[in-house]
Amino acid sequence: MCRCWGPYWGWVPCGPTPWLLLSLVCAAPLGMLGEETRQLLESDSTGVPEGAAQPSGRPYPPYSLAEFSWNNISDSLDRATLSAIFQGHPADDPAGAFANGSLALKVQAFSGSGRPAQPPRLLHTADACQLEVTLAGVSPRGNHSRFGLEVATLGTGPACPTAKELHSIDDEYAPAVFQLDQLLWGSSPSGFMQWRPVAFSQKQRGRDSALSCQASALHPTLAYSLPQSPIVRAFFGSPNNFCAFNLTFGDPTGPGYWDQHYLSWSMLLGVGTPPVDALSPLVLGIMAVALGTPGLVLLGGGLFLLLRHKQYSEYQSIN
Repeated sequence: MCRCWGPYWGWVPCGPTPWLLLSLVCAAPLGMLGEETRQLLESDSTGVPEGAAQPSGRPYPPYSLAEFSWNNISDSLDRATLSAIFQGHPADDPAGAFANGSLALKVQAFSGSGRPAQPPRLLHTADACQLEVTLAGVSPRGNHSRFGLEVATLGTGPACPTAKELHSIDDEYAPAVFQLDQLLWGSSPSGFMQWRPVAFSQKQRGRDSALSCQASALHPTLAYSLPQSPIVRAFFGSPNNFCAFNLTFGDPTGPGYWDQHYLSWSMLLGVGTPPVDALSPLVLGIMAVALGTPGLVLLGGGLFLLLRHKQYSEYQSIN
């Protein structure tokens, strides 16, 4: 279970630059993901009803990210793509579950609007950054182990952020996924979090490797200790209200992490109004053809009837 802090830049007069966003995360990567309560949760999903958002079944001892050993960030910092990868494993792993695997957190900022090359290809702006969570090569402790994330967000008032589901007929950028989930902070809004309810069990991230992603309802939760980083405290302050929800990947009956020992999921964090997906040119072209073809058929039929009627009206009897 990994606790992720949502955007809380309400006092910032303007959106932070991509390098500021990246520097904030690099200065305290675990501060963006919680501190003492960070955990990767694993449970055996045997006998769990399909579609359950809460990882239930037989639980295993959680992996505390506070006890992870992380790589040197300078080795994975890519200034060209404005990205950094935090790769870690438990410092104490007696069972050897992470002997050939690791948990990776990739953070990427953007200098402009666009979409990543791989699904789910979330539309981003320069005021957003993407967090990609990848679990690879880790030996599950059960035959049907499912992994989940608990996402804890900072609230801007007594209420939790607003949760919304957006639906579309366009799945060009994420095949067979017609939904976009998001959290909005404030009425303006001042910040947002977006993700598609899909994860992937292969690096290629094709349609055949898509895993379902179930989210539980957002609910208030107890306050957690903020990281001691002065940069994080300058941005987040000291709020005392938190909300949380769970994300669970895969179905109990499969497919799941146990198939390829690989799991990847990504989300978008940003300030201001979230970007809105417009219909792609491909879908617009299909709609134009689908709607235009019947009209052309009717128009052609009408012209044919008019010409035929004119020919009959010009006929003169020889009598």
